[in-house]
Amino acid sequence: MLYLSQLLGAPVEDLQGARIGKIIDITIDAAQVEQPGLPYINALLVEGQEEHPLRVPREAVTWQGEAARLRVPTTQLSLQLDASLPGEISLAHDVLDKKVIDVVRKKAVLVNDVCLSDDWQLLGVDNSMLGLLRRLTPSWLPGARPRPTAPNIIAWKDIQLIDSHQDQEIEAQATHSFVPRPTSGQFADTMEEVDTERQRHILENIQSARAADILEAMGPDEAADLLAQLPEEHAQELLKLMKPEESEDVQDLLEYAENSAGGLMTTDYIKLNQTRTVAQALDAVCANKREQDMHAAYVYCVADETQDECTLLGVVSLWDLLVASSDQILQDLMETDVITVHPDTDPRTVAQIMAKYNLLAVAVVSQEGILEGVVTVDDALDILLPADKRRKPERMY
Repeated sequence: MLYLSQLLGAPVEDLQGARIGKIIDITIDAAQVEQPGLPYINALLVEGQEEHPLRVPREAVTWQGEAARLRVPTTQLSLQLDASLPGEISLAHDVLDKKVIDVVRKKAVLVNDVCLSDDWQLLGVDNSMLGLLRRLTPSWLPGARPRPTAPNIIAWKDIQLIDSHQDQEIEAQATHSFVPRPTSGQFADTMEEVDTERQRHILENIQSARAADILEAMGPDEAADLLAQLPEEHAQELLKLMKPEESEDVQDLLEYAENSAGGLMTTDYIKLNQTRTVAQALDAVCANKREQDMHAAYVYCVADETQDECTLLGVVSLWDLLVASSDQILQDLMETDVITVHPDTDPRTVAQIMAKYNLLAVAVVSQEGILEGVVTVDDALDILLPADKRRKPERMY
């Protein structure tokens, strides 16, 4: 499967493999749009040394994985003197970043990418966040090439193009067709689907205020890992744009060495007074899930939850909370012989400890027993994977 984002800017080579230009647009026959079946493209428009782009018919070019290769001599190609020919649709200008009607769901959607087959047949459009991220990521990054399948493709037969007049009417009269800007939370969730290098490139190529919003929506450990990959000046700029309470957590994590439990841990966890009841603890778990999407497996018990620095007294698992009486005190339920690690513990050792004791998270405490954070099982599993297989998965709890 090919994507328009992959093709635009891609090199075009002649019969001998010499580069003659790059793809700047792909056109289709407007008449085919109304016909059943999937249309084939008409031509590629190639920007070269000439004043006007070369027009390369579909039959005269093939995709070779990283570049388009001509099947005919360049002398057989013509120049396209006008931006578009009558009866043709430009995928780059008339479809990409434009709204189309999803006739199945009966709503307008924004086209983030266009999908084609290897033989230049138009398959559909991608309106997912991954489609947008794909465009922000350069093709030369490792793993940047799209996967063979895309679950969010809307088949071409199921869309209807909207001309500019229709678009204005839709904006003015049909509120259900409004396409909202992706929220920072949605963007953050999608960012965690891609590797750190691609995340870094994306943050470096969007507005700083938007990048700061996305970092706020990410977990503090993921945000710290990502900021550590950025130039110091840019990282500090983003930290200043973040809300103080969010940036403080991230800055605390940045103080730890990357190759340590401190560098691996998150400050997203639930700590409660040991005198609280099971009902109060479950309320806290639910509230954190609703407000912060935190999947807490344990509640950490302390003497005074209002203090920034608290000595860890015990831990209660979510399973124990679910079967206990609602009025039972955490102090009577908590496990006091807690398995912990120190901030300077080697990450592989952390992972081995979690595997040995079958933990979903392990508390990170200072030499004085102060609770600093927790390392979650998904990050521990990531450490055990080979470097080329590591990838931030969806948080497992």
